[in-house]
Amino acid sequence: MARNLFLKGDFNFEIKKRSIDARSKFPKIQLKLLVYVDEEIVTPQIFIPKYVSVKNKKQVAIIGAGPAGLFAALTLIERGFKPVIFERGKNVRERRRDLATLNKEGVVNPESNYCFGEGGAGTYSDGKLYTRSDKRGNVENILDTFVHFGADSNIKIDAHPHIGTNKLPQIIESMRETILNAGGEIHFNARVTDFDVQFNAIQGLQINFKDVFKVDNVILATGHSARDIFELLHKKNILLEAKPFALGVRIEHPQHIIDSMQYHCTTRGEFLPPASYAIVKNFQGRGVYSFCMCPGGIIAPCATDVNEVVTNGWSPSKRNNPFANSGFVVSIELSDLEGYKQFGSLAGLYFQKAIEEKCFIAGGKNQGAPAQRMVDFVNKKVSANLPACSYQPGIISTNLDTVLPGFISASLRDAFLQIKSDKPSYFTNEAVLVAPESRTSSPIKIPRDGETLQHVQIKGLYPCGEGAGYAGGIVSAAMDGKRVAEKIT
Repeated sequence: MARNLFLKGDFNFEIKKRSIDARSKFPKIQLKLLVYVDEEIVTPQIFIPKYVSVKNKKQVAIIGAGPAGLFAALTLIERGFKPVIFERGKNVRERRRDLATLNKEGVVNPESNYCFGEGGAGTYSDGKLYTRSDKRGNVENILDTFVHFGADSNIKIDAHPHIGTNKLPQIIESMRETILNAGGEIHFNARVTDFDVQFNAIQGLQINFKDVFKVDNVILATGHSARDIFELLHKKNILLEAKPFALGVRIEHPQHIIDSMQYHCTTRGEFLPPASYAIVKNFQGRGVYSFCMCPGGIIAPCATDVNEVVTNGWSPSKRNNPFANSGFVVSIELSDLEGYKQFGSLAGLYFQKAIEEKCFIAGGKNQGAPAQRMVDFVNKKVSANLPACSYQPGIISTNLDTVLPGFISASLRDAFLQIKSDKPSYFTNEAVLVAPESRTSSPIKIPRDGETLQHVQIKGLYPCGEGAGYAGGIVSAAMDGKRVAEKIT
């Protein structure tokens, strides 16, 4: 915390919150200070529990080593229970090699990619820690835990805290070592392929189609892209519900355009970070909005199967790449899924999947992604060429109307024209739309009892985090993991 303390005469200052107000012509850095007059600062100690050995304690299985699963495991240890984590992907170090192959050669490993593996989707997709979910749990506790495991303490004061893809792996490794040292277990390359359910109660798990792990409490924290888990639950007549989500494109601008637009300047000053933005529009009662904005970022290939294309974005901790990208998505309501009603509660999943497969075909091969310049898209003109783009597998000039449903294209066009009137520099053919941004949240909710947090039908099954429909991002997923672990104990 020392870097956030200043001394001047008889006054001591401690920065509590920091944000940027760029609404006026001259941007301001806003600070919320705790001021001490004629006394020394007393910095409160971060409380981190002692993780004592739980090697021989009662076991709780956790499916998935993302933020929900890891924070559930730490909480179980704190409460005297032994977590046993089953993660279908690899550890963060081995996972990095599969991501390199995906980016450079366009080859997808269905078990180890940007979505699957130790740390979950957020590990190599940015590490944003901003959340509006204060009512769901103690945000401060989550941030304190990240700091304890190696994150910069600035995440506790920044309005939009961000760890960075380059720093998160070391933090995740530190969490893993703590879990293992306390007697917990983490099994990688361990995909859950069946649930042993008897008399509407969990009895155990099948791993990799052969090994059986007997347990009567299971935290299901698989994330929003584990489609095989949704299909398995559906096949076993375990109750699921379709839920609204959002889908669209990832849009990329040169960062200097966003800086100029937000900071009202031709050149960003050295004390200002790369600018971000948040845009919300409405078209015929339907929400259209920016999502997961990455200043100084990179567009990543986030497919989890070989015959689909999915995009997402991330930034390193310094946010020093020349491009700014953001999801720009359209709200999808259950009424939009009429053409997929034969799939029941899985309708949204197959709606997503159909678009991702169209984009795979349009992209040619090796994870190439269909793309179109912004103004060309609005004017329904195929781009004669495309600008430089951070998406490593490459982008292919495409009429995006051929891969996106008509109501999504119409909503995006209208939103861009609205933006043109109030942020004219945003509307430019230097910006490129890359399709699709389709994994904004789970299209399925796994219903649970509001008091016990167990599945409403299956005793001992605890749906948790983003994949179950109870979180949206790292912090809210971590909080939900803690809540579920606390209920079990």
